[in-house]
Amino acid sequence: MAIVRGLPRFDHRSAFSTWSYRVATNACLDELRRRSRRPITGLDVEVAQATGSTRDDAPGLDTSLADRLDLDAALLALAPEFRAAVVLRDQIGLDYAEIAEVLEIPAGTVRSRIARGRAALARSLAVSVEDGNQRGAPRRPTAEP
Repeated sequence: MAIVRGLPRFDHRSAFSTWSYRVATNACLDELRRRSRRPITGLDVEVAQATGSTRDDAPGLDTSLADRLDLDAALLALAPEFRAAVVLRDQIGLDYAEIAEVLEIPAGTVRSRIARGRAALARSLAVSVEDGNQRGAPRRPTAEP
């Protein structure tokens, strides 16, 4: 919806795909800011409890789905600047120059954010494996490499 509303402001200085990724990224960051200001509801607690179950507690749960939930939880624990860079590179497939343009940061900063984000993800997922693959809120990775 944000892309449609923003079409009149598209000025053709960059590729449409780059511009649309930037609009989508901004919309996601805005939503995360809104959620952080919103009080936690009973439904949020129920969802957190439901996703906090172990794989053993969920008979028939596909392992790839469980792995995806672990990855999603680890991504949510990343600092937003690392998460954006990692997702744009590893899940969307943008190259470093495109990510730099979308995030409006230098390409060197993109490289370091991706490296630090991936390292934090690896630590978080390793902790998840050590803890018996219990999902829920993983320990928040620090920005330190």
